[in-house]
Amino acid sequence: MRKTVYKTTLFALSLSASSLVFAQNPLSVHVLNLENGLPSADVNVVLEAQQGEKWVQINQGKTDENGRITALYPDEKTLAKGTYRVTFKTGDWFREHNQRSFFPEVPVVFVIDGAVDHYHIPLLISPYGYSTYRGN
Repeated sequence: MRKTVYKTTLFALSLSASSLVFAQNPLSVHVLNLENGLPSADVNVVLEAQQGEKWVQINQGKTDENGRITALYPDEKTLAKGTYRVTFKTGDWFREHNQRSFFPEVPVVFVIDGAVDHYHIPLLISPYGYSTYRGN
């Protein structure tokens, strides 16, 4: 019984800690390789905001060993409603892993409408395809 309570408490604490990371920054991404089911570390990701007819880069980063960037939105900026683009540099990543691929990058255009406090963009990749959706 003690082990179960201890494990449950640790699980709850880890969920709370991960929730705090998301609460601190309104945008995160996660990249998984569908070919082997593992996270894709070191994928370059660029965040841009649409301003009129132009895209303006507002941040960039690399996925960590878990394939995540937990804080992609710039810290010094307030979450602004608008249209954004996250571009995953998948061609570079596959090339660095000695694999050919069809898509040199995956741009994901989305709208921040203020309906939620945190936006999450997962990307599932393979050399010849990808899938994305609105995560949480």
